[in-house]
Formats: sequence, structure tokens, C-alpha cells
Amino acid sequence: MTRRKLLQALAHLVAPLPIAPVDKPKKIVVVGAGLAGLAAAKRLSNQGHQVTVLEARDRIGGRIWTSKKWPDLPLDLGATWIHGVTKNPITEIADQIGAKRIRTSYDSAVLLNSNGKELSELDAQLLQTLRMRLSQAVRKAQRAEEDVSLLSVARSVAVGPRDHGEALMEFLVNSEFEQEYGGAADSLSAHYFDSAKEFDGSDVLVADGFEVIVKHLAKGLDVRLKQVVQEIDFSDEEIVVTTSKGTFEADQVLVALPLGVLQSGRVTFNPELPKPKSRAIRRLKMGVLNKCYLRFPRVFWPADVDWVEILPAKAGHWVEWVSFAKAAKKPVLLGFNAAQRGREIESLSDKVLVDDAMKTLRSAFGQDIPDPTDWQITRWARDPYARGSYSYNALGATPKDREAL
Repeated sequence: MTRRKLLQALAHLVAPLPIAPVDKPKKIVVVGAGLAGLAAAKRLSNQGHQVTVLEARDRIGGRIWTSKKWPDLPLDLGATWIHGVTKNPITEIADQIGAKRIRTSYDSAVLLNSNGKELSELDAQLLQTLRMRLSQAVRKAQRAEEDVSLLSVARSVAVGPRDHGEALMEFLVNSEFEQEYGGAADSLSAHYFDSAKEFDGSDVLVADGFEVIVKHLAKGLDVRLKQVVQEIDFSDEEIVVTTSKGTFEADQVLVALPLGVLQSGRVTFNPELPKPKSRAIRRLKMGVLNKCYLRFPRVFWPADVDWVEILPAKAGHWVEWVSFAKAAKKPVLLGFNAAQRGREIESLSDKVLVDDAMKTLRSAFGQDIPDPTDWQITRWARDPYARGSYSYNALGATPKDREAL
């Protein structure tokens, strides 16, 4: 799953399907009040079932988390965009509630050297050639009988002048694979990394934050917060869910927890989950994409683009930036760190991390740019109720694992 495809997969859960009332309502517990859990609970409740949603956090939304720290600019610390608005059920919900949206585009971008200069014509041509070669190599690898990692595919591509060509290839691997899927290139499956489907159309930000979607889904539901699920015992006809605060009995239980939480073993199942599910939990991997929002007194970067990409001095460090100067008219930059680098930064203090980001920005835009006035930083891998940002198809996993799970 990419940051784009995760929400597109979940979008199908909120699709407005015909809802027929059931003859014999059941007592159902839904574990997890993220988008998936709330959408499923809403549909089940509308069918007439007695539904209780258990959520470990003190808020709903899970990895949809809108910060109101800056009153003039709600910021999503997790999911941010409605990716592909055409026939997207999340778009339909946004239309129903009148949510204002702001269009952004991956094509509205500038790529800079670490010294802040746009690529020369020769460098731009070399980058385009490498991108084409990499794409061809990936397609060839996907036709091969044996699956390999995306990193090994990239290393099979002739890059030309050693130092410069390698730096450009490292940029491509990080920006097109690791930033998209959250997994390290040496772990991403070449056969199946891009197996999810996509909606057509543009990408939009929700101006008031993505939380308006989950709040709409949660209306009328019985949601119990601060209920950390510890065990699900389905050894008898009546299922017992044990939490940090008590027990809940149910005819059926729907588990909508992130893969990372399932992998952590924080929730035990009695009996153990069927082998296809436990195997899928083991094979699929949880990726990391962390955000660092920096707010400045003024805009010092190109204000007419949505994306600012920087060829880094160190591979994978502060490559991708989103500018809010064009879309929201605010002097805010959002820097991403993904995969292994995304995990590494979680052990750094805010000050150390911001200083590190500023080294990259000052190398690109000059030493006289202002310090940020404030920042907001995520650490999704350390979050006990997420354990990462989104799942990806790792080497050794297949789409059948995802279906089984």
C-alpha cells in the first residue's frame, strides 16, 4: 500500500451500498475506531445490529489525526489527501457534508540540487533516462519467475557516471518507492509492490482536516474510548473481548486494527488465528512515513509549486517537501522521512530533527533563511496503537496474503 493507495482501498468500505435490515440483529464488537472500523460499524449499525466500537486512544480516527495546534491551518498528521477523486466514495462523503477541498498536483513540482539550483539540462536528461531504465527493469522483474527486491532491480540498472548517476538513482529509489510505500527498497517486493488499484482524478486536501470524514462516520455510533483490547476469546459461541477496563460479550467481532498492532502481539487470540491469517500478518510488513511540518515567518522557497524535491547530500534525507504556500497561502513546509530513515528519526528530539531539516533547507536556499517559528512532528512507528504508517507488500508476500488477512 502507498500513502495514496491505502485510503483508496479503505474508500470501498464507505461506499454507499443498499442496506437491507436484518431479521435477527446481532451483538457486534468492532475493534478499532479508524476509518475502516468506523465505516464497517456504520454499515452494520444501519442494518440494525447492536454495535459497540472499542478504541484504545482517547480520540477516534486512528491514523487519521487532524491537529488544531495552529488555529488558522488544520494539519493532518496522518492521512492527508483524498487521492483520486473520481468515483471515490470518500469524495461522496465530502460532498454530502460540504467539506471544502484544496487541489494539489504531483506535477506542480520543482527538483533542486542540494545547492538550490534547478537541475541542468544534462542532469535532467540523465534523470529521465534513469527513470525510464528503472521502469523497464521493474517491468522485466515483474515478468520473471522469481521475485526480487526493488533495490536489487535498481542495482541492475546502468547509471552512467559513477558518483553522479548513483546519486540520481538513489533519489529515484527513495522518492518513487520508499517515500510512496514506506518500506526500505531492499524489502519491497518487485512483483507485487504496486498491486493495489487506484481511483482516477486529481488529489485534494480537506481544508478543515480529514477528521471531518471520520466524525461524520462516527455520528450515532456507540464508541468507547481508552479501551485497550488485550484478548479476543472466540473459543465458544459467545465471543469475549477483554480490554484494559473490562470485558465485552458479542456474537461476532470485527477486528480493524493496523497490521503493526497485530504484529506486535499486544492483542492475543484464543484460539490462535487460522494459519492463512497468521501467515499474512507475518509476511506483510508495516512501512513508516513520518512528517515534519515547519512553519516560517515568510516563504523563501518557490511559492508557485506544491512539491519541492531536493537531491540530498545523504541518501534518503529530506528528499520530499510539500509547500502550503500555493495551496493554503501559508508559509509552511512539510518534510517527509520514509522507510529506514523514517524509523531512525523517531529516536531524535524535536530540536535535533528540526536542526537536521534546516541544514538541508539552508544548503538549498541559503544560510540567511529564517528559523521556523514552530513545528509539528510525527513518530508513527513508536505509536503503540499504530506501529507504523501503512502496510506494504514485502519480498516473500503476495496479494493473497492481503486477501487472507
